[in-house]
Amino acid sequence: MATEAPEVVEVTEYRIACDGKGEHPRVWLQIPQEHGWVECPYCDCKYVIKEGSGSGH
Repeated sequence: MATEAPEVVEVTEYRIACDGKGEHPRVWLQIPQEHGWVECPYCDCKYVIKEGSGSGH
């Protein structure tokens, strides 16, 4: 049985919130500038910063 890949979402800010579309509590995540992405510890959704976006703060 194949495992479905986690969702990947492009964002424009380095600080984002994830609530798993109502499936888990809202958590605030900080995207490290050196990586450019972060994964939600609850739902494994991967948030990727769009190139040239965000303030970095």
